[in-house]
Amino acid sequence: MDARVNPLPTELEKSVSHSRPSQAEAEAAVRTLIAWAGDNPEREGLLDTPQRVVRAFGELYAGYEQDPKAILARTFKEVGGYDDIVLVRDIPFHSHCEHHMVPFTGKAHIAYLPHDGVVGLSKLARLVDIFARRLQTQENLTAQIIDAINENLGPRGAAVMLDAEHMCMSMRGVRSQGVSTITHRFTGVFAEDRSEQDRFFAMVGKR
Repeated sequence: MDARVNPLPTELEKSVSHSRPSQAEAEAAVRTLIAWAGDNPEREGLLDTPQRVVRAFGELYAGYEQDPKAILARTFKEVGGYDDIVLVRDIPFHSHCEHHMVPFTGKAHIAYLPHDGVVGLSKLARLVDIFARRLQTQENLTAQIIDAINENLGPRGAAVMLDAEHMCMSMRGVRSQGVSTITHRFTGVFAEDRSEQDRFFAMVGKR
């Protein structure tokens, strides 16, 4: 977890000044939480748990080490003059609520109207993954995805919709299972033209 995947300063590092704990300190924190939960961190089944949890955190929160700009840097201009909606729907994602650090999972739908070329379709899925692998709220995740598309692709318009179930509602608190939360944001032509919004909803299958 100590190894940096990308040497560029992340958004978190730019906005918050802090020293990153060592792996040993992180593992000690996990042992403390195990003891606080009421179990014995020294029993056989839990001896290696702190190391496993820290390693898992390295995967679950890998988005802090990745640069969205690099993902969207390469575009393709030879598209035969295509200038209509490009939609990638049903992109699966999992993230963690920044309030309780429990998962929320769902699907993302991303559309944009090209201005000067298109980006590889897999890059949009990778963009979702970068931001999802951080502590998030669904609203902020929606905004970060579309802002990155606008800043790096400069499309005539963009649309993002997330549909997710939050474990902080289904596993704890009100314990309401099967509840779906939908967030969306439109920019450019999609924000200005209701018919473009309707086209997006129809293509996503929400109308």
